[in-house]
Amino acid sequence: MLQPLIHILNSQRNILASGSPRRKQILLENVGLKFEVIASTFEENLDKSKYTPQEYVLENAKLKTLEVAERLGTNEPLPDLIIGCDTVVYQDNQIIEKPRDKDDAFRILSQLSGKTHSVYSGLTLFFPEHSAVLKSGTPVLNSKYRYTGFVEKTDVYFAQLSKEVIEGYIATGEPMDKAGGYGIQALGGTFVEKIHGDNFNVMGFPLPRFAKELSNIYLLK
Repeated sequence: MLQPLIHILNSQRNILASGSPRRKQILLENVGLKFEVIASTFEENLDKSKYTPQEYVLENAKLKTLEVAERLGTNEPLPDLIIGCDTVVYQDNQIIEKPRDKDDAFRILSQLSGKTHSVYSGLTLFFPEHSAVLKSGTPVLNSKYRYTGFVEKTDVYFAQLSKEVIEGYIATGEPMDKAGGYGIQALGGTFVEKIHGDNFNVMGFPLPRFAKELSNIYLLK
């Protein structure tokens, strides 16, 4: 989907507003997109009770990206594209993010064990306000940028996990920087019986939808 666009995208300045090694890997190694990494310092302290999971990840993604955009200042030239993303796990009307510590990781994985949960990713794309690639009606975020965004959902079916399996997994350190306390692309993938939706989304970046949105923006302008 992105192949016709890669030469266009790689001729411009792209920013990934995330320090996630998995998002960097997906965009760089899987797609070949050239970009700078400027990790957002936005403190994710939104009141979860006021949002649906879709609203929550989209608002977090927007605010993360906005923090980077504002930190870049008004110096020209502005980036041609800033990419921001946020991912959470959702189960039993509860938004689940990264574990706070090992005890929290144990609690989360025990909760997910033998059940289905959903992974939501919100992704926002920021463009200079004057960008020629944007369609009319694209919201203006501030005097510098317009933006568009979307949410992707994937359902994940977990196997039943024993106490020993959970403790052994936590001992590897893998759960600690991942929403839901597991990584589907590594050892955590052995817990997953099946998924319904995008595997990349569970990794933290909905690549097929990202490609589709960029294609709509750049090729159908």
